[in-house]
Amino acid sequence: MLVLVAPGQGAQTPGFLTPWLELPGAADRVAAWSDAIGLDLVHYGTQADADAIRDTAVAQPLLVAAGILSAAALGDVAPDAVAGHSVGEITAAAFAGVLNDTAALTLVRRRGLAMAEAAAVTETGMSALLGGDPEVSVAHLEKLGLTPANVNGAGQIVAAGTMEQLAALAENPPEGVRKVVALKVAGAFHTHHMAPAVEKLAEAAKALAPADPKVTYVSNKDGRAVTGGSEVVERLVGQVANPVRWDLCMETFKALGVTALIEVCPGGTLTGLAKRALPGVRTLALKTPDDLDAAREVIAEHANA
Repeated sequence: MLVLVAPGQGAQTPGFLTPWLELPGAADRVAAWSDAIGLDLVHYGTQADADAIRDTAVAQPLLVAAGILSAAALGDVAPDAVAGHSVGEITAAAFAGVLNDTAALTLVRRRGLAMAEAAAVTETGMSALLGGDPEVSVAHLEKLGLTPANVNGAGQIVAAGTMEQLAALAENPPEGVRKVVALKVAGAFHTHHMAPAVEKLAEAAKALAPADPKVTYVSNKDGRAVTGGSEVVERLVGQVANPVRWDLCMETFKALGVTALIEVCPGGTLTGLAKRALPGVRTLALKTPDDLDAAREVIAEHANA
């Protein structure tokens, strides 16, 4: 049983799209997407520096484009289930056939712009807590006024809030947490700080014509499999200001009987979590086209043909 997953913001690195654009037809495809959404994805994926691609309005479309492009390079893959972390949920919606590629990129462009605008109101950010007891950590975060924005499982929670609140967290971490790591994101995503973005995304979503998922679509709102296209889009909108429950997604994968998990470009984060939370499951991250052959072997062994 094969699950295909897509990473969220923060996975991007300078130049990561360069080798993928060397694949036949890839550069033309990305150029067409760039024209459709008014953003030069080729430039940002190949030449822009880390600060430029940290911009929420840039990072989010870039990640969705990379995910769709790398999945297409695998060929005619038929996963049993799909899911995405944060903005990766839009990538997963494209995998599942809920949105076509252009619709997915148009939506994520609006999402990135709306979230960047919301983030500019107050200086906010996010920090990862490594280790510790989840219940103890969540209670501690709430005392500091922080939101457990990403509950990722495998001993990782991401806190979000104002920079002052995050500084207090760094000085006084929860008992048992071995490290607090500031993340390279430009706002407190998946918190009440993003409420203005929800309204704008809801308006943009009215123009969509979603189809029902062709494969099992696992939502990171609650780890539930969603069967209706309209509900998938509704959840995509609401999740902008609500916590990501990747821990519950992995519990669903386990309940479904997952035997292999492939993370599309720029892979690494979600496979790392899966290695710790889903022992015995074969994992593979697509980082460059050099990983495609190994991924195809995994697909041949585990996919539902």
